[in-house]
Amino acid sequence: MGILLSIDLGTEGARIGAFTEDGTPLGTAHRPYSTHHPRPGWAEQDPRDWWAAITAATRELLGSDPCRAAGQVIAIAASTTASTVAVVDSAGTPLRPAILWMDARGAAESERTAQLSRQHPILEWSGGSDAAEWLLPKAMWLKKHDPDAYRSAARIVEAVDYITFRLTGRWVGSQMNAVCKYNYDALAGRFPAELYAALGMEDLVGKLPDEIVEVGGVAGTLIESAAADLGIADKAIVAVGGIDAHVSLLACGGKVDGLVSVVSGTSSAIVTEVDEPTTSNEVWGPYPDALNHGKWLVEGGQVTSGSVLKWTGESIMGVRREDLPALIDQATAVDPGAHGLRALDYFMGNRTPHREARLRGAVIGLTLGTTKAELYRAMVEAVACGTRSVIDSFERSGVPCTRLVFSGGIERNSLWQQVTIDVLGRPAELVIGENLTLRACAVIAATAAGIVPSLGAGSQLFAPRVRMLEPDPKRIAVYEQTFGEYQRLTEALRPIMCDAADNGGPGPDVGTRGPFRVVR
Repeated sequence: MGILLSIDLGTEGARIGAFTEDGTPLGTAHRPYSTHHPRPGWAEQDPRDWWAAITAATRELLGSDPCRAAGQVIAIAASTTASTVAVVDSAGTPLRPAILWMDARGAAESERTAQLSRQHPILEWSGGSDAAEWLLPKAMWLKKHDPDAYRSAARIVEAVDYITFRLTGRWVGSQMNAVCKYNYDALAGRFPAELYAALGMEDLVGKLPDEIVEVGGVAGTLIESAAADLGIADKAIVAVGGIDAHVSLLACGGKVDGLVSVVSGTSSAIVTEVDEPTTSNEVWGPYPDALNHGKWLVEGGQVTSGSVLKWTGESIMGVRREDLPALIDQATAVDPGAHGLRALDYFMGNRTPHREARLRGAVIGLTLGTTKAELYRAMVEAVACGTRSVIDSFERSGVPCTRLVFSGGIERNSLWQQVTIDVLGRPAELVIGENLTLRACAVIAATAAGIVPSLGAGSQLFAPRVRMLEPDPKRIAVYEQTFGEYQRLTEALRPIMCDAADNGGPGPDVGTRGPFRVVR
């Protein structure tokens, strides 16, 4: 008997999970860390905070009675937000803050990739361009605006690659992140050197991981320094993980045809796999062999979802987190056809289907009589409309969406759940009491350790508990009108938002803060 250790490096903190070899959960532990927003549309974190959170949470969890009784850690897998980009020297020491996944400073660089889609067919696998969030546009931004950090960097890598290095001492990249976030050609097994050269980024290949390994492969064994930090006695196998939301497909269990995993937390990531590639400029992908061999992964999502609700309730209204259930109850009682508010959820841009980093949030219809409950409900409805926009774009692209599985922070907000399925007009499964990324990492660790023969076999063995969510037939027609107005409002405000983003604020300059050279 032994322990499969799962690491989920999220936006707000690190969560660690422990499972037995048959998928029985032994417990979780969590440690938070901070995000800094030095300019509108920017978001940064300190990679050293990631490791401190991981080690503290792991020690706490492994010290619990269930884990002490379960034996030694036999395998570890980590998944992280993406693209969260770390810039480090040859020893793995950060040279500047990591650029968080939601950071939109690479918008102009993203547009440059779109101009090369005809010359470089590999861009078809990302819908014709790279997103502003991805590693390549962020690296391009660094080279132009922070050239000293770029030049000094031995590695510019995804957060999951940084964690793998801290665990193994080896620069092993996840094939999932490489394919989905910096245009790696999984079919040919090579970096797109021609595309990089066309963008003036020929030297980037030398800063990326030395080896790209598929999800569930072996990255190495736990090195002594990491074992000491984590409080692990024996050497454990370290598996290659991937993107937190994307690997969730491994933890849904059940029927996989038409399965769409909707992971809704700070953001919402919506992912599926198809047998044949589709072509669309609304979705991201299809990515070949990003997760399972012979499958094409399709990705969509909302840059901000749960973070919009947190901003509304906690930051703007000043409601304490422990008092949020009362606000949710009050908002649940509001008639969706009578409050008169319409809102947009693009607080940090839009990932899909508009693929526009310059879109921003908005609320119209406010009066002096507008209540907190009405405003909160309107923001929930905006987030739900954003989710429907993604699902609709999938179906326009020929992607089947016959089984929806919800997980993440949405489980703690009953209003968010109900409004989403009412706006969608279809049922969905809700994962009960589980962090799906942690469960998926257990599948990945079990595969690397040889406990299960494949990711697919582990997925069925480690299936979670779910319950069905059913839409309210009386609300479907109301929300059909709400969704139409959401779409019209987006188109009406889009030119104004883009102009404001293009003309607002000073250009970037480089300064210092503490041990980092940072851009502010």
